[in-house]
Amino acid sequence: MARIQDQDTDYKVGQDNAQLMGLDFHNPVFPLSAILIIAFIVYALVFPESASTSLVAARGWSINHFDWLFMIAGNLFVLFCLVLIFLPLGKIRLGGKNAKPEYSLHSWFAMLFAAGMGIGLMFWSVAEPVAYYTDWYGTPLNAAANTESGASAAMGATMFHWGLHPWAIYGVVGLAIAFFAYNRNLPMTLRAAFFPILGRHTRGWIGHTIDIVAVLATIFGLATSLGLGASQAAGGLHYLFGIPNSIGTQIAIIIVVTIIALISVWRGIDGGVKLLSNLNMIMAIALLLFVVIAGSTTLFINGLFKTTIDYVSHIIPLSNWIGRDDQTWFHGWTVFYWAWWISWSPFVGIFIARVSKGRTVREFLTAVLLVPTCVTIVWMTAFGGNALHQTTEGIGQLSNGIGDVSLAMFQMLENLPLSGITSSLAIVLVLVFFITSSDSGSLVIDKITAGGKTDAPKQQRVFWAALVGIIAGILLAGGGTSALSALQAGAVATGLPFTVVLLFMCFSLFKGLSQEYAQDYLNVNAQTEVS
Repeated sequence: MARIQDQDTDYKVGQDNAQLMGLDFHNPVFPLSAILIIAFIVYALVFPESASTSLVAARGWSINHFDWLFMIAGNLFVLFCLVLIFLPLGKIRLGGKNAKPEYSLHSWFAMLFAAGMGIGLMFWSVAEPVAYYTDWYGTPLNAAANTESGASAAMGATMFHWGLHPWAIYGVVGLAIAFFAYNRNLPMTLRAAFFPILGRHTRGWIGHTIDIVAVLATIFGLATSLGLGASQAAGGLHYLFGIPNSIGTQIAIIIVVTIIALISVWRGIDGGVKLLSNLNMIMAIALLLFVVIAGSTTLFINGLFKTTIDYVSHIIPLSNWIGRDDQTWFHGWTVFYWAWWISWSPFVGIFIARVSKGRTVREFLTAVLLVPTCVTIVWMTAFGGNALHQTTEGIGQLSNGIGDVSLAMFQMLENLPLSGITSSLAIVLVLVFFITSSDSGSLVIDKITAGGKTDAPKQQRVFWAALVGIIAGILLAGGGTSALSALQAGAVATGLPFTVVLLFMCFSLFKGLSQEYAQDYLNVNAQTEVS
């Protein structure tokens, strides 16, 4: 039987590429992306107040008027991924029936987690539950602050923000791009996921626009995280060692992180990202085990069950968007998170797709959706549980609530043994997470702007990695954290149009998987029965 073809799948990888000065880039995605990025930097530096006001207003308008869309979409993404796991479509293998995984299970998962949200867990696993419990910026579902029910809601809401929903967003994008790249031989770019719907139009300005917006969202998100992370790391260095938390220190951190990221990007996935991701995982496990043992093993074991129950019992009411009484908290946390995850989904999704060839759909979604959620329960129980215990028992600075978010992790570790060593390890872990985010993000941007090619010149990857550091450094030096917050607001605002894009992506992916299953599985089964 002839393979069932999606319409107009004659688009070849690198077909529209141009060569110039040793570069091999997609025209017009590469030049337009670079021009728009430079234009934005100039605008943010020359008119900082105007840029900040307009971008923050755009973010607020998106969140306030389309909270329902973000929430409905987030719920649908979770249901869609769970359905695919249990449907017969789950047996489809990325790359064809005979494809073999390129990376070991350990290295694969380490890269998924490092790219997905490793750095966020370092800060928010302590700060977020304490913030909710003490009513730092509202409480989830209007739970009473500083009460047992408030602690339960705090842990349930923290897990809600870092569990199934964000990983389902990444899973949808990653699976769609991986399937159309490996099973339909299409470019590994965001536009490729829409071939069953748009066909030849993805080669025109519709496709160009999708990829350009993906590049902008990715590089702005990376630059924001690098810049704000540098200020947070500098705060930790000041807290621990008395090093001045100045712009100079923050710029120095960005330079160091960027240089290491450049080396990693030059070495590629095997010699760079995979190595650093495995190192990340080892250090994270070591820190986790220490907190579990030094904090209270009994508290941790009891907390595992309680955190799971808190998550399960709160996931339905927290998923609702109708008649919420906690509007300040709901918009400031949940809807903001959903928009942020969606704006990051092109970066994380394409990177996950790049390292997932040879996995079945069921294996892919289980690893991307269910395993990280279970790991997050363990992590949040250890760090968030200890933080809440110190808060409720009046131990240390956390008993006074959240002051500086960037110091919450160190304030929790301060009340455990060997705090100097563990806090230093936490700073190193944070910096390595920044490096893996930067180099994996640069690889993704290069892949989009090179038309999906995997063998584009190394200097292109270096260009994007350097540009991320330059953007973060320039905005931090020129406008401080307010300029980076404006950049973050711009990235979040892109989450609104991307939400619609991802909903169409689900339909396109389901159509493609159904065709693949009918071609390669139903036909084989029918022939087996006849014989």
